[in-house]
Amino acid sequence: MKKITHAVIPVAGFGTRMLPLSKSVPKELLPLGNRPAIHYVVEEAIAAGIKHIVLVGHAQKSAIENYFDINAELDNQLRQKGKDALADSLNWLPEDVTVSMIRQGKPLGLGHAVLAARPIIGEHDFAVLLPDVVLDPFTTDMATDNLAFMIAAFAKDKHSQILVNEVADEDVHKYGIAQLSDKSDIEQADINASFKVAGFVEKPNLADAPSKLAVVGRYVFSNQIFDYLANTRASVGGEIQLTDAIDALISQYGVNVTTMRGDSYDAGDMRSYMQAFIYFAEQQLKDDK
Repeated sequence: MKKITHAVIPVAGFGTRMLPLSKSVPKELLPLGNRPAIHYVVEEAIAAGIKHIVLVGHAQKSAIENYFDINAELDNQLRQKGKDALADSLNWLPEDVTVSMIRQGKPLGLGHAVLAARPIIGEHDFAVLLPDVVLDPFTTDMATDNLAFMIAAFAKDKHSQILVNEVADEDVHKYGIAQLSDKSDIEQADINASFKVAGFVEKPNLADAPSKLAVVGRYVFSNQIFDYLANTRASVGGEIQLTDAIDALISQYGVNVTTMRGDSYDAGDMRSYMQAFIYFAEQQLKDDK
């Protein structure tokens, strides 16, 4: 079985929860410490073995693509001034990693954004990383945790994997919540454990929630998800929902959830973003001492 080497990162959202910061700067480029949020997401993908990253955006998001490109003029100026180390730090992508960008076209939801990457992904199985969610790189080893574990779990049984994490009672209504095939798995769940899921309930009340395991924003998909997305009709908000395609995939092929190791931050929510910025800055200041 071929190793998963492709990943999709949808970046077409307008970031309305981050206004006014995101009015002229893509939310994905807002800083966490001394790097933009999407920098950590791409680092995470690379650490898990991803070699081709597909950004799905729109015309106003070209700054994200530029961030991962080489600015030849800036590079030359820095090197002429003897700042080779700084120039090298800006061109940090490994030579065997490619970043491509494709436009979503119409804003028809997350499912539509993932489907838009199909011309580049082709027949490959692939990962999806939502850039709003930044996993803590300071307390976990990204080379072995979470996404890398999900890719390895997928290789074992070909079941698509969805990362989940237990949330507090008062936060259950904010997320898609996993309904497990075997309720005993809830008690047995451990960090980086993978087990079957029966489906997902979108933003339930606590009393109606089948568990407290919330979708985090990391997926590993069989290429078959594209066929389901292509045949998924728009539903909530007139958008093509990724969860609708996942439900269809579950009924036909089975899907697993993977419990998350470490902490995550919602970089698309103002309060969580500010908390994350302070935390990332503090960690980097410690490293600079």
